[in-house]
Amino acid sequence: MKYYINTVLDTDFENAIIKVTEALKKEGFGVISDIDIQGKLKEKLNVDFRKYRILGACNPPIAFQALTNEDKIGTMLPCNVIVQEIGNNKIEVAAVDPIASMQAIENEKLGPIAMQVKASLERVIDSL
Repeated sequence: MKYYINTVLDTDFENAIIKVTEALKKEGFGVISDIDIQGKLKEKLNVDFRKYRILGACNPPIAFQALTNEDKIGTMLPCNVIVQEIGNNKIEVAAVDPIASMQAIENEKLGPIAMQVKASLERVIDSL
């Protein structure tokens, strides 16, 4: 099973970050973490790496619902969305597929929540 939802954009990296952040906001997600992998790898390992950011997206009402039904679900929150440069003005955006990631959890109450989050993330990706 594919564990992500993705698309490729014809734009520059910074514009892609803006578009993704705005699309997430329209679906009720806020970006609560932003990890610059390129910068961290340069800082920690002194290696050059392509532009690559991990945006931690959270929809508070859905997160609350999930946490209420499964107290360890926080190990899988927030929903990660990556933005990475794959070529000249070619940017891939990929989001975790929450249905795939929650298959290991034996809690039937999470199924509808995962489907709701997946539908939201698919709308984000499709809107880009």
